[in-house]
Amino acid sequence: SRLRRLGMMLSSSCSQNHLALVDVKGFDPSDISVVVRDGKVTVSAEHKEEHNTALGKTCNYRKFMKEFSLPPGVDEDEVTYSV
Repeated sequence: SRLRRLGMMLSSSCSQNHLALVDVKGFDPSDISVVVRDGKVTVSAEHKEEHNTALGKTCNYRKFMKEFSLPPGVDEDEVTYSV
């Protein structure tokens, strides 16, 4: 289950580093952007789908943004992330 995998990810961290998990379900990795600047980490995602049907055009649009402040003393150049 997803909760079990999450628990394994958290318990596998063997250092004192901070770990933030962001649920970006429904977004492709290419839709996701991570920016580290001015002591903050910003995770954003945007996805747009357009479909032509017999009745006309439909459009689905989703946007997500989450921002975290880095703890004092953390070097922005040392921040890593994965999707």
